[in-house]
Amino acid sequence: MSAEEFRDHGPRPHVLDIERATLANDTYRTALWTGTSLQLTVMSIEPGGEIGLERHPDRDQFLRVEAGRGRVQMGPAEDRLTFDREVGEDWVILVPAGSWHNVTNTGDEPLKLYSLYAPPEHPHGTVHPTKADADAAEAGEEAGA
Repeated sequence: MSAEEFRDHGPRPHVLDIERATLANDTYRTALWTGTSLQLTVMSIEPGGEIGLERHPDRDQFLRVEAGRGRVQMGPAEDRLTFDREVGEDWVILVPAGSWHNVTNTGDEPLKLYSLYAPPEHPHGTVHPTKADADAAEAGEEAGA
């Protein structure tokens, strides 16, 4: 895929082969489309890596696994992750607003997934090459708040 295909095309009308884009993505997170009420990102999580325990108080999240294996944990509090499931290729993860959640790569290959946030979670054009970049950006957003 070209660099042009891996940029944020929102909020203009756009179409793409989501499976191809997800499998070709090598960044931890890249926003491909950001609109007013919805955002599409693609993610690649290295073996043993994770999204990290997080909570989105005001937005639902949809994640679809295109390749790899993972563990999903969710719950009402950071220390009460009462939902624990294994997922693999073609599985969908639905995260309700306000739910603490984490996704961990339990396989030997990168976990390739895409995520829909409603409303958007990240700034238009977000690209986080690594998890460390994502953590630093999030820390900067919190410090600026």
